[in-house]
Amino acid sequence: MIELEKVLYDLVYPMVDDKDSISVKTMSSLVENEIILFVYAKSDDVARLIGRKGTMASSLRQMMSVASRVENKRITIKFEAY
Repeated sequence: MIELEKVLYDLVYPMVDDKDSISVKTMSSLVENEIILFVYAKSDDVARLIGRKGTMASSLRQMMSVASRVENKRITIKFEAY
């Protein structure tokens, strides 16, 4: 079984300035085959992770959808700033 939190954390970690402030959490979903991952970081880092016109966020979502196919799960990624 792939630890999707760890995979997403490893993808996001090199992109942020404040490495200690980042965290990735899994939330339960009402849909059986869906996994929701939240990325918590400072607002500047979240802006960098989303990118211009959402290009970085789309790329991260695409990479994670490939990783989640092994488990036949649908993945949703949400970015939260604090």
